[in-house]
Amino acid sequence: MKKNYAQALLFAALLPLAASAMAAIPTYDFKVVRSYPHDTQAFTEGLLYREGFLYESTGLNGKSSIRKVNLESGKVLQSKDIPPQYFGEGLTVWGDTLVGLTWQTQTGFVFDLKTFEPRGQFAYPGEGWGLTQNGKELIMSDGTATLRFLDPKTFLEVRRVKVTADGIAVNQINELEVVDGEVYANLWHTNTIARIDPASGKIVGWIDLGKLYPDAGKGPTGENVLNGIAYDAEKKRLFVTGKLWPKIYEIKLVPRK
Repeated sequence: MKKNYAQALLFAALLPLAASAMAAIPTYDFKVVRSYPHDTQAFTEGLLYREGFLYESTGLNGKSSIRKVNLESGKVLQSKDIPPQYFGEGLTVWGDTLVGLTWQTQTGFVFDLKTFEPRGQFAYPGEGWGLTQNGKELIMSDGTATLRFLDPKTFLEVRRVKVTADGIAVNQINELEVVDGEVYANLWHTNTIARIDPASGKIVGWIDLGKLYPDAGKGPTGENVLNGIAYDAEKKRLFVTGKLWPKIYEIKLVPRK
């Protein structure tokens, strides 16, 4: 559970009003193309698609892991536990490695993509939330309105942008995925994904997934929320899921009229 819970709930309550006020920013609804099984014990923090498989990172101290998953069956084909003192967060692929963040321990890990064996680790200030890459840089969120861009060789920050909607900073940026040049970002404790221009940080679209999974946020801890975006660039397939959800959904976006 992340420490900005009250702030996130307030933001979630205000988001519909904010989105309504920002009429210039288009909103997208969705159509479910297909659904796939998902492990209901997976506290999803990162999700990505690579060469026919899903790769997923899970959170919670003592339960964090990275996984290779069969999309069709939901079967976990390969996994590696993260040491119990770490709360696993965002995950991305870089070359022949997987790069993962942890929440409050300021430590990232590098794993071999095929074997999941550790290749190294790195440090960063503040919290680690979401992680993706644009082919040149790693892109990291930290729960604020900031996107950090990291050198994938040194893991040093090279630049950052503030995420805004009509000039208003948008906090709680969480799981990330690059989709056709934009950064898609879950907004924590909401059913909304923001489409972000990575050059300016401006939100260029809202994706409303409020009707996708009615039980989101209604689990025993309220933490079974939307969190997980993966994109199959070759076939233009967009996948979303949430923490402890029973399904991964392949969706198509539909502009709201």
